[in-house]
Amino acid sequence: MLPALSILPATAVLEMTWACNHACLFCSCPWFDMARGDARPPEEMPVSEWKELVETFARAGVTSFCFTGGEPLLKKGLLELIAFTARLTAHHIETVGGALKQQDAPPSLYLLSNGKAVTDEILEMCRDLNIALSVSLPGVETFGEHTRGNQPVENVLHIFRKASAMGITTTAGITVTRRNFHELYETIAMALIAGASQILLNRFMPGGRGLANRDLELSVEQIRQIPEIAEAVLAKANRKGHIGTEYPRCLVDPERFTHIKVGTRCSAASDFFVVSPSGQLRVCNHSPIDLAHWRDYEQLKDHPYWQQFVRKDWLPSGCEGCRHIGITCDGGCREAAHVSCGDVSGPDPVFRGLAPQRQ
Repeated sequence: MLPALSILPATAVLEMTWACNHACLFCSCPWFDMARGDARPPEEMPVSEWKELVETFARAGVTSFCFTGGEPLLKKGLLELIAFTARLTAHHIETVGGALKQQDAPPSLYLLSNGKAVTDEILEMCRDLNIALSVSLPGVETFGEHTRGNQPVENVLHIFRKASAMGITTTAGITVTRRNFHELYETIAMALIAGASQILLNRFMPGGRGLANRDLELSVEQIRQIPEIAEAVLAKANRKGHIGTEYPRCLVDPERFTHIKVGTRCSAASDFFVVSPSGQLRVCNHSPIDLAHWRDYEQLKDHPYWQQFVRKDWLPSGCEGCRHIGITCDGGCREAAHVSCGDVSGPDPVFRGLAPQRQ
């Protein structure tokens, strides 16, 4: 018997803390919006409340929990919380060989870190609890310039080597900017050589601290080249990867690639959602809009902003008449459009000064 349909997507991204031990130029966390001044952030939830949250959400249909931040490893009690979450039971539903498969099992767990606070204890926890570890690698030569965290890039590469030897699934999270684009091939290659299981590429999107660093924005031609470069490296290594920030389909045909997966649909509020350190729900990590406190999550079903993303109720500017829009494409990142021009139906920042190419 199927459980009642949940209004929550299957994946919850938990922003554990406002704190971070890096100061990445490209950071899109909304609370690092320099234009908003230095207002004191709301009080963080204690781990005891985070336990209530994950237990409630696991019962409500969430099957994957991603621990992020800020830097999640700076949150006191994080390891206790992760161990608690690993002991929960979630109802997983998936299609296998054309048939619907259901099973009650622990939720899938992910830890997203910049690597600076990753210790042997953390790696052992990832191994023992089957946690997938993602570590940020925004360039090799330009690593320090981008992160400003006083951490050598070799530390991140060492984490991949050690995790690989321990059998831990790892992802190299690579944010591509105008300043590190020239070394993208080498960055991907070095991550794979060091032992990263896969790569996740995100093009720089203005937001958070990134609003003060818009010189990092890529040109249209560079954005087109990102999957081409990734495909070349991954094909040579016979490995897989994907691009996290959705692409406008008129810029790149995702069907051309076999090793790098290029998404063209917005996943916010449909595949995942975000919880801020103070317990506020948002449609995605790029969004500055707090919708409801987690205890009131059922209010989302009546919230117009949440429902706009659930229904994909938008027609991006300039995309009228395109045969892909609303079917296989959402015209790029909707929250990036919102942050850039104040409207989720606005153009993806890549189209500044350039009209979308209707297909």
